[in-house]
Amino acid sequence: MAEKPEGQGIMKPFTVERTQILPITLETAWDFFSKPDNLVKITPPDMDFRITSPPQSEMYAGQILTYTVRPLLRVSVNWTTEITHVESPNFFVDEQRFGPYRFWHHQHRFREVDGGVEVHDLVHYLLSQYQLAGLVNYLFVAPRLRQIFNYRSRALQEMFPG
Repeated sequence: MAEKPEGQGIMKPFTVERTQILPITLETAWDFFSKPDNLVKITPPDMDFRITSPPQSEMYAGQILTYTVRPLLRVSVNWTTEITHVESPNFFVDEQRFGPYRFWHHQHRFREVDGGVEVHDLVHYLLSQYQLAGLVNYLFVAPRLRQIFNYRSRALQEMFPG
């Protein structure tokens, strides 16, 4: 049996990276973004995003959150994420445990800058189908994620006007 060349079959994750400055304090940013219930306020309504896990007052590493969402084609999916890292008020990471992606790792960073707080998102993700992942990402997933983050940016500007 022939061996696979080193690195073959390993797919590089796709990424989404966004930065936005909001005219708020670091504490206000953390208070808003660390509460899962606020995710509903910054998610496009057509995604029918619903949190199904019990409400919790404070974010912590190891926290499990469950949702239903319609990411594409109005098909409802269940999504389970774990908050894997928390460094209040500067940083947290959520990772998908079950859901629409093969892999999902979302870093949320906050830092004070002139004029407010820089909100930085970095998402790494993989799709389920290796052979068609590039095409599916290009045609459907990447444009949808751009729409979601564009909506989020506009919603945050309206919530926290400068």
